[in-house]
Amino acid sequence: MSVALVTVSRREILQPKMVKIYVMGREYLVPEGLTIHKALEYAGFRLIRGVGCRGGFCGACATLYRKPGEYKLRIALACQNVVEDGMYLVVLPYTPIPRVKYKLESLKPDVGLVLKLYPEIARCVACNTCTKACPQGLQVMDAIQAIKRGDLAKAADLTFDCIACGICSMRCPAEIRHANIFHLVRRIYGKYMSPKPRHLEDRIKEIEQGKYREELEKLKQASVDELKKLYASRVIEPEE
Repeated sequence: MSVALVTVSRREILQPKMVKIYVMGREYLVPEGLTIHKALEYAGFRLIRGVGCRGGFCGACATLYRKPGEYKLRIALACQNVVEDGMYLVVLPYTPIPRVKYKLESLKPDVGLVLKLYPEIARCVACNTCTKACPQGLQVMDAIQAIKRGDLAKAADLTFDCIACGICSMRCPAEIRHANIFHLVRRIYGKYMSPKPRHLEDRIKEIEQGKYREELEKLKQASVDELKKLYASRVIEPEE
């Protein structure tokens, strides 16, 4: 049985396949397989705004883009999405979502509080566009509906992983300010509604009594290498 040998030059191995993208209307050639963030940097952009954790956790890199031959305008996070040949894109370093000012200590967790501060919630038509747009896969519409019913506990649970990227609000026909609303709901739930963990209260008392003061002073004097060793050998508290 004969085996055909294919000779591949070193240049062919090292040369990546290039794709064409358009940033703010200008054409660039970038290697295939890069995320939008990395492709922008390869093209020579210095990312100052619209970039943060690069891991899909901070919500700073909302990006608008269109695929070739499509009318649909897509939104994603630049750190998660990979470029495609012919893609038109623009990074949005800021989402204009004004926040209502309030003092948490003066709020009462009644059913109508959130709707009073953010009345646009009542305009929700349950189109589910927000849920489809969410890069985290959260049930955004269900959280809004829970707030309308006064179930803040469910809304806080559904939005626990919200990164406040603003993409849902950009797509919402009712102009709902989801990220700000969810932040308020989680704060209300955490302060007034969630059960207070006994071990946390005990730990706060210990800190106030100075139990860990000596240990903290030792850590402050430790070198970086010593801190790394301590971190690697730490005992992680088991889940109850």
